[in-house]
Amino acid sequence: MTKKINIYQVAYKNLLRKKTRTGLTILGIGLSAWVLISLLGFNRGYEAALNKDIDNMGFQVLVTAKGCPYEAATLMLKGGTGLRYMKESILADILKHKEVERLTPQLMAAIFDPNKGESGGINAYLGVDPVTFPAMKSYLKFKQGGWFTDPTALEAVVGYEAAELEQREVGDKMLIPEKNIEFKVVGILARSGTADDGTIFMPLKTVQKIFDKEGLITAAGIKVNKDANMTELENKLYDLPDVQVVSMAQVKNTIMSLVSTAKVMVFSIALIAILIAMLGVINTILMSVLERYQEIGIIKSMGAMPWDVFRMIWTETVILCLLGGVIGIGIAFALSKITDILIRRLLPYTPTGSLISIDSQLGFITLGVVLGIGLLSGIYPAWRAARVRPLESIRSEGD
Repeated sequence: MTKKINIYQVAYKNLLRKKTRTGLTILGIGLSAWVLISLLGFNRGYEAALNKDIDNMGFQVLVTAKGCPYEAATLMLKGGTGLRYMKESILADILKHKEVERLTPQLMAAIFDPNKGESGGINAYLGVDPVTFPAMKSYLKFKQGGWFTDPTALEAVVGYEAAELEQREVGDKMLIPEKNIEFKVVGILARSGTADDGTIFMPLKTVQKIFDKEGLITAAGIKVNKDANMTELENKLYDLPDVQVVSMAQVKNTIMSLVSTAKVMVFSIALIAILIAMLGVINTILMSVLERYQEIGIIKSMGAMPWDVFRMIWTETVILCLLGGVIGIGIAFALSKITDILIRRLLPYTPTGSLISIDSQLGFITLGVVLGIGLLSGIYPAWRAARVRPLESIRSEGD
């Protein structure tokens, strides 16, 4: 028992001999652990955030006017620009299909507002049906007020961020720039973490009249019956003239294909970081073995077996990887928000919500991976130390 304790004590004290080298090695391992857990957290968090955005849409299929599928995906999730229009009469044709449980039309309009800062900005107005839209967007909760009182009223429900920016409350009047039309705020939505936070909702008929789009819509959201065949419904909708059908699965696949290149880049960075950390561990432990050539020989001459020496050197590797892994995981937890910001700048599209999902389970997995890689890295230096011959090492000068 005493022998085991001495082996661990020797391993620990040896690492303290070269504090700078040991510290740099631990730092390298920590950085690789940070990259690894951040990558694993990104893979989990991005898809969870994307699925949440899709679930919050309230419908599984969106019908838009024919155009670029990327524009359609942007329209669904962010309310994109370059809008195309289709006739409102298309709604009757869609409702004929038995697979359709519920349908809600939408008309998006964007107008330049010179009062937003020095360079102005864009106000997004979304015309919605006051009955079907709230039913399909059941997750939307009110901070103040409620939905419209009349399908043709000059009233608006303002998203949380839009209300904060405009500094509006229920009962306030708002002016549509260029149109010189005033409307009343009847509801302020609570924060939802979606694109709805920055949108101004108005009755569909009102938006059609204000923006001279009577009889036109930009999209129709479809909620499908639970037992319906989604593929069969999509094939039927494709037969409608001059429309584009985008399903949630298509949107998800489109966005995931856009970020695949970034994922490969991040995986490459993680692999390089891990390889560098492995080389650092091998270099540190191997240099330690060479510097202590005579000392190891003396230990073996005092009765230590090759396995004892092997275990002593391996223990040094475990200590390095354990400390580096814990530090790296701690950094990942502390800087997860900064990592989130950096990834958002890199990717072409990012959903709302956190992109980095890190928890204790992921931390233990990362620590296990780091320890496993460290143990593999320490095999050669430990084997080299175990093969030291006592007499030759004592007679040598440590080279």
